[in-house]
Amino acid sequence: MDLISIAGLLLGISVIIAGQLLEGGHLQSLVQPTALMIVLGGTVGAVMLQSPLHVFLRGLRMAGWVLKPPASPMREQIEQIVAWAAIARREGLLSLEDKIQNLPDPFMRKAGQLLVDGVEPQHIREVMEIDIGTWEAQQKQAAKIWEAAGGYSPTIGILGAVMGLIHVMENLSDPGKLGAGIAVAFVATIYGVGLANLVFLPMAKKLQANIARLVAAREMALDGVIAIAHGENPRIIESRLQAYLS
Repeated sequence: MDLISIAGLLLGISVIIAGQLLEGGHLQSLVQPTALMIVLGGTVGAVMLQSPLHVFLRGLRMAGWVLKPPASPMREQIEQIVAWAAIARREGLLSLEDKIQNLPDPFMRKAGQLLVDGVEPQHIREVMEIDIGTWEAQQKQAAKIWEAAGGYSPTIGILGAVMGLIHVMENLSDPGKLGAGIAVAFVATIYGVGLANLVFLPMAKKLQANIARLVAAREMALDGVIAIAHGENPRIIESRLQAYLS
């Protein structure tokens, strides 16, 4: 669980509510379901319009990474690669075949299979770098739906505010409704700007950071596999890969 994400969101919402109360406002004036429906519905619709279905669904699933980032077992990978290097040095590359076939990580399994098949190190790097680049592009494309939501949300909030003001103008003959109507109109703007800057854009940045971390783990694993292909000493390989942990 990423506690700093939860703490940051709670802090951001809390100071806004506290500011409202300290200025003599009422919490109830910030609770407007209609304004929230306009902002959320309009933002989701705009993001759906710009995104292919599979990208949109992948982006929704990635939202869980904000609170529970995906594991990046770099230490375990280093131990695994060093063990492979030791076995390959003693018994040859073909001795790794049984260990590689049972790997749950498809990236490691593919890189290991190329290693066992005796593919040249340069060609292994070329193939796996394409794999890394493709995977990274797919993940970044999915994460960008939250960045897009952060761009659309304030504009949809302004649209909701204008709609509220139109409703106010229609009731000018009833002064008692003007104040409440204007307040509702501006709440839509608060929702739009608040969701963009407290939720959507920070989520996009957090997802991009997680993707970068996972890419680094794959690059580290690839460097280890290439080192094994070159027949380097396991201790030298371990020393090199440890640099990624910093």
